[in-house]
Amino acid sequence: MHSLLSVGDPPPFATVNPAGRLPLLLLCDHAGKAVPSALGSLGIPETELARHIGWDIGALDVATELSAVLDAPLVASTYSRLVIDCNRWPGGEGSIPETSDGTPVPGNTGLSESGIRARADACFWPYHNEVERLIADVAARGVKPALFVVHSFTPVMAGVRRPWELGVLWRTDERLPVPLLSELRKLDGVLTGDNEPYSARASYEYTLTAHADPHGLPHCSLEIRQDLIGTRDSAVAWARRLAAPVRAAVAAALDSRTKPPLSPANVEFRQCG
Repeated sequence: MHSLLSVGDPPPFATVNPAGRLPLLLLCDHAGKAVPSALGSLGIPETELARHIGWDIGALDVATELSAVLDAPLVASTYSRLVIDCNRWPGGEGSIPETSDGTPVPGNTGLSESGIRARADACFWPYHNEVERLIADVAARGVKPALFVVHSFTPVMAGVRRPWELGVLWRTDERLPVPLLSELRKLDGVLTGDNEPYSARASYEYTLTAHADPHGLPHCSLEIRQDLIGTRDSAVAWARRLAAPVRAAVAAALDSRTKPPLSPANVEFRQCG
């Protein structure tokens, strides 16, 4: 147990259906809103932690249902993105925000290097080490999986309303996002953004860069608008609606005739006990 975490604190990640047969690894970087007891409440009320600044509302329910319907393994983070963001480079932009969507986070102000490192060692690296372990586990079966990260986004940010229901976020590897965009755009009445409302090409993006590129895995993230998946029932319904498009896109991405990008980025990965 890391020094930041107490005996009563939850583990930093949850692994669901690790033996799933579909060659797809599902991830959920902002699945939970837990805070280590040693950090108190970070100086903000529970109502703020429950907002989109604390976690990706509905994303875990979607990812868990996709794992069951598709028979695919899933790794989900446990701790709030305000403790440390599992999709940001540790110590970099947005990793431990002092303010998020206008809300000051006093517990994140003026952290020392050792304080930042303690959060990374307790909540960030164990999650990402588990992702690497599962990639290796699937590879040991003779399969190179696709990597698919489930996120959700707030309908309004900084006063700007976002019209998209879904968004596919990707960088330079077209193998998974292009067929996924094609499949999602067949859904009636659903507006799907291409690198909207965020872009996976942003410099702060961590998960896809750290795990997919070094292993040459087809990859992308899916964003779902939070008002569509704010209850478990609605999240489950959307997961079931998305299952067929995701399955078809994975099959297209892993087709032997689909060429991988020529030069995947070389990212150094840190193992941490």
